[in-house]
Amino acid sequence: MIKSSQHSLVLATLASAITLSTIALPAAAQKKKDAPAAPNSSLAKDTSKPAGQPMMKPGPKPGPKPFAEVIPQGAKSDSGLINIYKHEDRFFFELPDSILGRDILVVNRLSKSAADLRVGMNGFGGDLINQNVIRFEKGPNNKIFLRNISFTETSKDSTQPMFSSVMNSNIQPIVAAFDVKAYSKNNNSSVIDLTEYINGDNDVFFFDQQMKSALKLAAFQPDKSYVIDVKSYPMNTEIRTVKTYAKSSAPMAPGMPPAPGGNATVELNSSIVLLPKVPMQPRYADSRVGFFATGTTDFDADPQGVKKLVMITRWRLEPKPEDMEKYKRGELVEPQKPIVFYIDPATPVKWRKYLIQGVNDWQAAFEEAGFKNAIIAKMAPTKEEDSTWSLDDARFSAIVYKPSAIPNASGPHIHDPRSGEILESHINWYHNVMRLLRNWYFIQASPNDPRARNMQFSDELMGELIRFVSSHEVGHTLGLRHNYGSSSTYPVEKLRDKEWVKKNGHAASIMDYARFNYVAQPGDGISGADLYPRINYYDKWAIEWGYRQFPDLKTPEEQKVKLNTLTVEKLKDKKFWFGHEMDPNDPRSQNEDLGDNAMKASMYGIKNLQRIMPNLITWTNTPNEGYANLSEMYKELVTQYGRYMGHVAKNIGGIYTTPKTSEQEGVVMEFVPKATQKEAVTFLNQQLFTTPKWLLNQDIFNKISEDGASVIAEKQDAILEKIINNNTVAKLVASEAVLGANAYKPAELLADLKVVIFSELTTHQNVDVFKRNLQRSYVEKLTKMVNPPASPMGGAAGNARLSDGTALARVSLNTLRTELRAAAAAGDATTRGHYQDLVASITKTLDNK
Repeated sequence: MIKSSQHSLVLATLASAITLSTIALPAAAQKKKDAPAAPNSSLAKDTSKPAGQPMMKPGPKPGPKPFAEVIPQGAKSDSGLINIYKHEDRFFFELPDSILGRDILVVNRLSKSAADLRVGMNGFGGDLINQNVIRFEKGPNNKIFLRNISFTETSKDSTQPMFSSVMNSNIQPIVAAFDVKAYSKNNNSSVIDLTEYINGDNDVFFFDQQMKSALKLAAFQPDKSYVIDVKSYPMNTEIRTVKTYAKSSAPMAPGMPPAPGGNATVELNSSIVLLPKVPMQPRYADSRVGFFATGTTDFDADPQGVKKLVMITRWRLEPKPEDMEKYKRGELVEPQKPIVFYIDPATPVKWRKYLIQGVNDWQAAFEEAGFKNAIIAKMAPTKEEDSTWSLDDARFSAIVYKPSAIPNASGPHIHDPRSGEILESHINWYHNVMRLLRNWYFIQASPNDPRARNMQFSDELMGELIRFVSSHEVGHTLGLRHNYGSSSTYPVEKLRDKEWVKKNGHAASIMDYARFNYVAQPGDGISGADLYPRINYYDKWAIEWGYRQFPDLKTPEEQKVKLNTLTVEKLKDKKFWFGHEMDPNDPRSQNEDLGDNAMKASMYGIKNLQRIMPNLITWTNTPNEGYANLSEMYKELVTQYGRYMGHVAKNIGGIYTTPKTSEQEGVVMEFVPKATQKEAVTFLNQQLFTTPKWLLNQDIFNKISEDGASVIAEKQDAILEKIINNNTVAKLVASEAVLGANAYKPAELLADLKVVIFSELTTHQNVDVFKRNLQRSYVEKLTKMVNPPASPMGGAAGNARLSDGTALARVSLNTLRTELRAAAAAGDATTRGHYQDLVASITKTLDNK
C-alpha cells in the first residue's frame, strides 16, 4: 500500500485457515451393524402410513454409467488439467487419478463488479475475493470428496510416531461430496457433475464470508445466477459465473432490521491451479530482513517441544540446469522462469511506459542475487495475439487499472502456503492515485521544483511519479514489507548535500514511506529525480537475501546458517537496517519521515511549508473554477505539518528495538536518551504549543471558510493525546528502572510541557483563544489518566490504576488547581472565566463530584 492508513498496511495474503474440529469416520466403520434409529431420525418408523402397511424398501442406488452414456458424442469438450464436458447445460469434470490427493489452489476474483457495490478499497473488477487450498480424493461408494486444506500444523516425517499423532488431530474437513457419474475408458479418471455446485453459492469457489460482509452481500439469488463458461488449460481450469445476491443495508436504528438494499449482480472468475507436487524449498524468515511470511507449527523441528516455522514469500527463481555452473562461479544467468507482469489494456496509453519502467527497475536488484532479466513487464496480448490470455487467469500477473476515486495503489500476491512460493500477483492501480501523487509532490517538493507549483502536472512529471509508485508496489509483490526504518539511517544534514544525495538518494529503501526529499532547501540545487525515492541499498540486499540460490546447501536449516553469516556482516553498515512498520515505540521506524533526527528534519520541512503558504492562492489558482483546490492543498499542508509533529512526539517515551542473533554485539532494546526526548519536547513547545500563527492566513480563510482556531486546536490535541497518557508514563517509568538518574522522568515531562502551555500563569497575560483550547486539552488528558475511560469489556481500560500515571496526574492537577486559583482574579473577563472553569473541571475530577 502507498497510503499510510494503518498499514495499512497494504499486506500479502495466506490461504484460508480452517477450524480443525471435523472428525471423519473411518471407512471400515460403515461395515458394522446398523444401530437402531433414534426417534427423531429419518430412519424412524413412518407413522404417516396405516398400521400394518408394509414400508417400501428403497431401490438400489444407481452407480456409475458407461462413459459414453454420460458424455455422448455431441458434448462440448475442453481438455487440460481437468477435462471439461458440457452437455445439455450440465458441466462434467473429468478428474484424472494423477491429481487426486494433490494440493490445488483456488483463486477467486471479481471479473466485473456490480454497480454501487464498492466499499472502500473492495469491490472493484479484478479484486481477489477468496482463496483456498483443496484436494479431490476418492471415497467409498463411488464418491469423490472435496476437502478444504489447512497447513497450520505439520509433521513431515512419516517414519516418526509424531506424524500419526499430528495427522489424527488434523483431519481436513470434507466440504462437498460428488457421485462418480462414470469412469474413463481406461479407468484412470472419474467423471463428476459439478453443475449444482458451481451454479450455486459456496465459499470454496466464490466469496468468503468476510468479503461478503464487507460488500454487504446477503442472500444468494439462484434464479438470477448462471455459469458463463468453464475452460481448462494444462495447469489450471477457469470457471466464469454470474452471481446475484441481495444487498443488505445498515439498520435504520439500533435494534431495527436492515432496510432492503436491492440486488447486486457480479461476474466472478475462479481459477483452479495445480500446486507443485514437490513444494519449493522454503527460506525461513529473519526479523532483520523484511519479507512477508507464511507459517506453520512444526512438531518435528524441536524434539523437546513445538516450533513455529515462518517462511518468507518469494518467487521460484532458479538457474537453468545448463547454467548452474556459471551461476556457482558468480556469472549472471537468466532464470528458468522469469517474473512477468502484464499491463492491463485498460491502462491509459500515456502511463504504460512508466508502469513498465517501474517493474523493470528491479532488474538491477536481482543481479545482486545472480540473475539477469529476472523480472519483466510487457503489455497484455490482444485477443488477436492470444485469444486464451485473460486478466483473471491465475497463471498471469498484472498491474490492473481500476476506475476508482480512491487515491491509492496496492501490491498483494498469491502464494503456496506450504512453501511461501509466490504464484501470481495483481497490483491494484487506482486511477486517483495521481491526485495523491500531485498533492504529496506539491507539498513536499514545490519549493525545490517549479514544475510542482500548479494543479496540473505535465505528463512527464506525473509519469516519473507513477514510475516510483509502480516500483514500490512491485516490491511488495516480490515479498518485501515496508521498511520504515530505512530513512533513519541517513544523517539529516546529508539530505541537503547535492552530490551525496545524487549518489545515495534520500532514503536507503524504496520500501520506506520516504516519499520526497522535504529536507532539501531552495539553493541546495537538489531537484528532479534526486527528490524522488529509488530502489536502493537495502532493496538490493533484501532481494539478494531472499533470492540468492545456494545449490550446495540442501536444506532450509543449512541455508539459515549461511544467511545469518551474511546478515551479520551486512548489518555492520547501518544503511542495510530494517525497521519494522508495526513497531509502535521505535521513533526510527516511522512512515513519511526522513533522516536520523526528527527535530532537525521537521524544522527543515516547516521552513519549506512556510515558503509555500504565501504562494498557496497563486499556485492553486485554476481559471473558471472556485477554490476547491485551495481548500484541498491548505488541508494537505496542515496535514504535512501534523506529520512532522508526530515524528517528533514518537521520541518521547521511545524505545529502540534492534533484532540481533547471538553472533552480533550490542543490545536489542534501548531507551531513547533523555537528551533526545528533551530536544523533542523543546521542539514541540516552540513549534506547536507556542501558537504556530504562520498557519493562520486570513486571505486563505476568507476563500475557503476555514476556522483557524480549530485547525490549531486539532493538531495540538492530537499530540497531547500521544504524549500524555498512561502508556507513555509506563515506558518512562520502565526507563527510570534501568537508567536511574539518567532517565527522563514523567514528572519532568509534564513540567517541561506546562512551562509553555500555562506560561500566562507566570506572565499574567490574558489567555487567547488558541491557548485556552490548548490548556483545556492538557487538563483533559490528565483527567483521562486519573479516570480512564471504560473499556468495551467493562472496567477501566488497561491497568491504569496499577501504574504511576494516575498518581502523577492527580498531583499535577492538584498543583495546577492551586496555581489557577491564585491567578483567578488576574486578566480580562474571558481569562478569569477560563481559569474558573478549569478549576471546576479539576475539582470534579479530584473530588469525584
